[in-house]
Amino acid sequence: MNKNRCGWCAGSDIYEAYHDNEWGVPVYDDKTLFEFLILETFQAGLSWITILRKRDNFRKAFDSFDYHKIAKYDASKVEALLQDAGIVRNKLKINATISNAQAFIKIQEEFGSFSKFIWDFVDGKPIKNKVDHFKNSPANTPLSDGISKALKKRGFKFVGSTVIYAHMQATGMVNDHEVSCYRYNEV
Repeated sequence: MNKNRCGWCAGSDIYEAYHDNEWGVPVYDDKTLFEFLILETFQAGLSWITILRKRDNFRKAFDSFDYHKIAKYDASKVEALLQDAGIVRNKLKINATISNAQAFIKIQEEFGSFSKFIWDFVDGKPIKNKVDHFKNSPANTPLSDGISKALKKRGFKFVGSTVIYAHMQATGMVNDHEVSCYRYNEV
């Protein structure tokens, strides 16, 4: 059976699998939220397909996104990551990942979990938008502006409003599936 999907994932098996199984599904698990946050920061300036293709390499290189380990990375680990052709080798983004892990842990200590902190911005439940075509979905919103500002104030880097809105879409804080997509009412 042919399923009607959001237009952005058409023609790519990787995109379709990601769309069908992950994108827009509410995520409340801190480890998964951290993974998406880091992947979104590496995606800045690149296509999401590039990051999806390298996702397994990112998981290996960054200790399965164990933020406790990442928070303790030193200069030799940064240098090893810069030599890893399987990931995006950007020193600023690698260093940001380390400081973001440290800031992530501080939020957990203050709020009990990063999930509680981030989901409080939407009162714990997804915002269900009515996107008729993926090109009409916003790149950012006043809400993503506010979350970005709050994260930057807490020491996060590479978390501009567009990165945060993409994170909100990926982790189901907003449902931006096209209303004609079979996943729209499922997530």
